[in-house]
Amino acid sequence: MEWIKTILYGIIEGITEWLPVSSTGHLILAEKYLNMGFDESFLELFRVVIQLGAILAVVVLFFPKLWPFCADKSKGYIKKNTWVMWFKIVVATLPAMVLGLLLDDWLEEHLYNYIVVAAMLILYGVFFILIENRHKKPRIRSIDQLTYKDALIIGFWQVLAMIPGTSRSGATIVGGLLLGASRPVAAEFTFFLAIPVMFGASALKVVKYLMEGMAFTGEQLAVLGLGCAVAFVVSVLSIGFLMNFVKKHDFKVFGWYRIALGIVVLAAALLGL
Repeated sequence: MEWIKTILYGIIEGITEWLPVSSTGHLILAEKYLNMGFDESFLELFRVVIQLGAILAVVVLFFPKLWPFCADKSKGYIKKNTWVMWFKIVVATLPAMVLGLLLDDWLEEHLYNYIVVAAMLILYGVFFILIENRHKKPRIRSIDQLTYKDALIIGFWQVLAMIPGTSRSGATIVGGLLLGASRPVAAEFTFFLAIPVMFGASALKVVKYLMEGMAFTGEQLAVLGLGCAVAFVVSVLSIGFLMNFVKKHDFKVFGWYRIALGIVVLAAALLGL
């Protein structure tokens, strides 16, 4: 049963990491009903490290855009633009890196509960609907047009995703849309920004886990590997779906989904289900 539960977790992570519906929120909710047979310390680690599979999907799908030394980037300006993009990603990562180190333990202790998840699902669902209702012709139609100031602002929006139920992709997409980015640009920059942030978060969790004197069992390592593998496969499909979806549609459907799920979660929590 633990293997089946791990596969389900991987599927949930692969779908919800990239769609703006909160992967952490969904995983917290899944834990309530799936009840994996591991201690809380490992489950906290698993919830974060499983994201590595999702990150790998971004690296594989967008490798030509991400790697500045690809053969087709022989022209200097193309290579330069790739390096500039990475500098913008670094700038956007700084707020989460600093505040994440300071607030990670406090947030886990005080905000990882179903009421907070439900509230954030509903709040950002409303944000998406309101923003899309007033969304105008975008001024930013490519990542090259993002300024360092734009990147930093999106980085501060990403900090809000430390609150479970917010959604890292949801917060950064909201920030991008408010700045005037097109939907594909907001989504793509969100994907790229995930690489350093999620690698860093995973490394931090592993270091803390080991510093607390914990050791991985063979079963735990197998569970982490299987979860990451499933998350990778499902993420490839989810990213492809989202990039095609936002070319023709807006984000309102995700807003309504978040509101509906938040109401369900809130009702379940109040009724003790």
